[in-house]
Amino acid sequence: MLKKQTVWLLTMIGLVVVLSVYYVMSPTPQTAVTYEDSEVVSSETEDEWVFEDDIEVSTESANEDLFNVLRMEVQDERSALKEQLTSKVASADFSASEKDEAYEAMEELNRLESKEKLIETMIRAMGYEDALVRTDDQRVLITVKSIDNEHSKEAANELVQLGRREMGENTFVSVMFEPAE
Repeated sequence: MLKKQTVWLLTMIGLVVVLSVYYVMSPTPQTAVTYEDSEVVSSETEDEWVFEDDIEVSTESANEDLFNVLRMEVQDERSALKEQLTSKVASADFSASEKDEAYEAMEELNRLESKEKLIETMIRAMGYEDALVRTDDQRVLITVKSIDNEHSKEAANELVQLGRREMGENTFVSVMFEPAE
């Protein structure tokens, strides 16, 4: 059985990962809309509109950083899970069937990572700047950084078919396009 300190550490790491994902995925606090010669800025915390002539709102998001942060979070989460499964396999406290299940789970995790990286490489080879593929049960989320800002239904369908071909026909595939900087 795991020591209390190990359980506490894994719980804290999990909490940090969840909070990091929430922070990264939370909406931006301001949105901007162009209205004639001035800009209209609305704040989500206030119910009033402000008109300003020379306001410059940057819509640049650090997509590269976002992709890298998400990759690192998934990698950290999987590393912690692999470590937990490895300790279960190496422990004398578990039966042979439990160790076998843990080993199979580790192998499935490795296969999943390989498939994700393969899909990312194939998407980059299709001419996209970057791609991030994340899987969860029978769902696959493909986020693509597109050089040109045109996103057709055909391109999305092609990516969905790629995801299904590699991950299995019963897999639900979702595609998101992120504009390149």
